[in-house]
Amino acid sequence: MFVQLLTAMGVLAVLTVVPGPDMAVVTKRAIASGRQDGLRTVGGITVGLLVWGALTVAGLAAVLAASATAYTVVKLAGAVYLGFLGVQALLRSRRGRSVTTPAAGLAVPPGDPWRTGLVSNILNPKIAVFYAGLLPTLAPSGVSPHLGMTLLVLIHTALTLVWLGGYVLVLAKARAFFEKPAVRRATDRVTGVVLIGFGVKVATSHP
Repeated sequence: MFVQLLTAMGVLAVLTVVPGPDMAVVTKRAIASGRQDGLRTVGGITVGLLVWGALTVAGLAAVLAASATAYTVVKLAGAVYLGFLGVQALLRSRRGRSVTTPAAGLAVPPGDPWRTGLVSNILNPKIAVFYAGLLPTLAPSGVSPHLGMTLLVLIHTALTLVWLGGYVLVLAKARAFFEKPAVRRATDRVTGVVLIGFGVKVATSHP
């Protein structure tokens, strides 16, 4: 069981560090409004993973993964949301600093960062497919399937929290560089295009 658990952790760690929509959303928020909002976005994402994990253990995520109609509805909603975030970033790159804090004069993106992280994760149907399709194959023997998958969900959530949280801290250290107007505009444009690209990828994906 211990060896199986280590193998599963290795697989989950590799999947965690692969760049995806969650990392793009965190990048956008951390650069735009700093460490605190970046970490709150990570918090929303990890709560989203716990929601997907609970649905997987309950068997509902498998239904979503198996239903073409349900999958399409969720993926299109997710694609629209990612596209919306991308367009926001592109518009902000044209306007400059639209909303500022009195203390530092830093741009603050609209919307609650925790909710942004949660919604972007909840509307990613690939998580349902990943959890419903992969977790049962990684669950260690010697325990009940529900307990095994619950353990793996908690491990994946912890790995995501550590990885994205550390990523936010690195970005926060370099925020002075990203606050330069030219760099800010370029960063907004890049993250905007990346988010829209992920939206298109989600919209055209298959279970």
